[in-house]
Amino acid sequence: MDRRNFIKHTTVAALGSLVSSEISKADIFGHPEAASVAYKPRAITMWDFSWLERRWPGAGYEEWDLALDELMERGYNAIRIDVYPHLIAENPTKKWMLNEVWNQQVWGSPDLNEVQVQPYLNQFLSKCRERDIKVAISSWYRQDTDKVFMRIDTPEKMADCWLKTLKSIEADGLLDTILFVDLCNEWPGNLWAPFFSSQYPHVVWGQWYKEESLKWMRTALAIMKKNYPDMPFNFSLDNGDVEKYNEVDSSFLDLYEHHIWMVHQNNSEFYKAVDYKDGQFSPQAYKNVVKNAEKLYNEKPVYWQNLLTDKIKLMAEVARKNRRPLVTTECWGIVDYKDWPLLSWDWVKELCALGTITAAQTGMWVGIATSNFCGPQFVGMWRDIEWHRRLTSIIRTAKVDPSLTNNNQTALKLLRRL
Repeated sequence: MDRRNFIKHTTVAALGSLVSSEISKADIFGHPEAASVAYKPRAITMWDFSWLERRWPGAGYEEWDLALDELMERGYNAIRIDVYPHLIAENPTKKWMLNEVWNQQVWGSPDLNEVQVQPYLNQFLSKCRERDIKVAISSWYRQDTDKVFMRIDTPEKMADCWLKTLKSIEADGLLDTILFVDLCNEWPGNLWAPFFSSQYPHVVWGQWYKEESLKWMRTALAIMKKNYPDMPFNFSLDNGDVEKYNEVDSSFLDLYEHHIWMVHQNNSEFYKAVDYKDGQFSPQAYKNVVKNAEKLYNEKPVYWQNLLTDKIKLMAEVARKNRRPLVTTECWGIVDYKDWPLLSWDWVKELCALGTITAAQTGMWVGIATSNFCGPQFVGMWRDIEWHRRLTSIIRTAKVDPSLTNNNQTALKLLRRL
């Protein structure tokens, strides 16, 4: 049986053995002593802005207790969410009207929607703490109709928004629930940081390593670390060239929260072949996925799998060199997907299982997602409880590389919060 058929027909647990057999101990840990047993990774999921926006009947998050209990049933013990820092800073209890990011995807709302951040954020955090679910807080800087998001025109103002947000959480004694603080999702992407891209239009998506971007990040993070020295801070990033972490001084990041998908590898080869583009408001993008994606994957599955696992191993090497813990909350196969006619979850779950296990085997990840579809609105993915349990068991029993625990105060800031 070839490697692809073995992956398709075996259990996830057996797949872990397959991946392990293909990665030598030296590849995984760099030396014979496997890893520290003191810390265990968290199985994390991204609930983005959906946790607050998708609360109409049937949207998936209208009953937080139910959604969180179902998350625990699947073995997850961490979440990454948007906490709308710019709206908290402006007025935490105001009801804000938000524009939709898209109507073709099922993250967040497909149309205009109203949200109030506090006290609902702290209520949600309290429910997470009751269940020992750690929460990584981030922001997609949702675009309100008053355009408050465009007022963040300096890194100092960004830091001020986050300081006010942390203080509002701290006021209710909930700071211990926070796993880490991500100042901006996929910085400096224009969709999530239009306030930055409007000033620096030449710094495009993924080019976090450009000087204007680095200056902004360093300035904002220096302020945050001065005020909260024990809290891990970062910007989450999305760029194919992970060796950029070696080429520029990335020591200002307490962790690397890097998003990795197969479809973006080799200059987005898979997406180009599928002809997937402009997927925010046009149904044609998904028509192309229906027509081409699974068929393309099935034509040479091992090739596409190797693109993914090679990038994961390279990211682990880069993190080991820089002695930074890794967290990935958006991953591993295709970026955009949903329950839809003629769309099967089988090939997506196959890639996601492979990516999850490969990351766990490296020892460098301390927070691992199984996909960016791990939420109740993705019914086809959510309902396979045993699939989630098998993968979260692998994540939560993985070993942590000694380079993160031996005399590494930066990494320990995050490890101590696991």
